[in-house]
Amino acid sequence: MKKTYYLFVILFIAFGCLSQNELVVNFSNQEIEYWGRTDTTNIESTELYWSGTSIKINFEGESVRALLKDESGNNYYNIIIDSDSISIIKPDTIKRYYQLASNLSKGKHSIEIFKRTEWDKGKTDFYGFYINGRHDVKLLPKRITKQRKIEFYGNSITAGYAVEDTSGRDLADSIYTNNYLSYAAITARHYDAKYHCICKSGIGVTISWDQLNMPEIYDRLVPTDQSSKWDFSLYRPDIVVINLLQNDSWLVNLPEHKEFKKRFGDKAPNEEYLINAYQQFTANLRKQYPNANIICTLGSMDAAKEGSKWIGFIEKAVANLKDKKIYTHFMPYIEASAHPSIKDQEKIAQSLIQFIDKNIDW
Repeated sequence: MKKTYYLFVILFIAFGCLSQNELVVNFSNQEIEYWGRTDTTNIESTELYWSGTSIKINFEGESVRALLKDESGNNYYNIIIDSDSISIIKPDTIKRYYQLASNLSKGKHSIEIFKRTEWDKGKTDFYGFYINGRHDVKLLPKRITKQRKIEFYGNSITAGYAVEDTSGRDLADSIYTNNYLSYAAITARHYDAKYHCICKSGIGVTISWDQLNMPEIYDRLVPTDQSSKWDFSLYRPDIVVINLLQNDSWLVNLPEHKEFKKRFGDKAPNEEYLINAYQQFTANLRKQYPNANIICTLGSMDAAKEGSKWIGFIEKAVANLKDKKIYTHFMPYIEASAHPSIKDQEKIAQSLIQFIDKNIDW
């Protein structure tokens, strides 16, 4: 009797079938389309960390739920139905199902879960989907793999920090951060490209407002774990965009800040040091992606003002690399008292798209 019971459990887990009108889709199902650096080594769930990470399925059914558990309860996700309507969920720290869509019409549908927030809000565990309906439900094949791939390395601008805060006060509540509305995600959608986003508000190349800088985390799978390394062979972008140094431009002038003291002691770094650091980071990405087009950009905040020495640092670093597929492009400076708004992010995206269309055949 026990053997029969165990066999039933194994078959249930493998196929997820409850009846013709309901279906459990385990996180490991091959028809789930994951974007972003996701940790699939856990035998119980997929772990989500990075901004812009997403999960998508195609299916037939009337209702779909997702089984989730959040580490902090401070992460927000966009729920995108049929690539059109968008709602928001905020998973809590209890493992449970969340209703994503209901009362759907008969026929084919898609559902996507898109991570709005940054990795400092903690991880989210995704266990799977539950689909049901009045008619037969089906998990449909994921679509043919997107042909184009793009990857971004950036700070709060790339993260979409406070992009939905209309007060102009840069409110820190994570509800106002939305990577989906960042120039990075907008650019990826414009080209219908696969999208990876390695970003963190406050991060720099040589120094950050927090403890970690980009050269220390760019190659991580789990951003908080220095022993967790990303396998770069799993994703080979056609275009890599680097938008960094905004935070460096402030912090190198703050000798009393604890990160200044930790990184530089009592003496600010000179221009050669800053150029070499940026050059080395770009060279490290080139080693990982020998065939990618790399765009070194800056903007749209004050480090991108006309005549900024930080623009010059990037130009010198790229010139030193002598690589025809490493470009410079500087975003328009948008004078504001806060982080880029939704309209600002759209302007930045348009600037980047125009540069890509003019200079890169991909």
